[in-house]
Amino acid sequence: MGTQEIIRERLAYRRRALKAAREAYLALLGGGVKSYAIGTRNLTRLDLPALENTITRLEKEVDSLEGQLSGGRARKAVGVVPRDC
Repeated sequence: MGTQEIIRERLAYRRRALKAAREAYLALLGGGVKSYAIGTRNLTRLDLPALENTITRLEKEVDSLEGQLSGGRARKAVGVVPRDC
């Protein structure tokens, strides 16, 4: 876990990226354009599922960073494998 300032910077960056990804998704979905560029990535209408995955991942990252800012810890997944002895 980083300092509050670093977390705020990461959160601001992820929010900007999420906003850009949502705008790209709506532009592609609306049919106004056939392709869209975010930075160095070019997306075409056929890349809507990839863009949906990007939006979902960014939303999770934003939620995690907001949780860290509010005093919570980063979420951690733990797997359990049952064994028959």
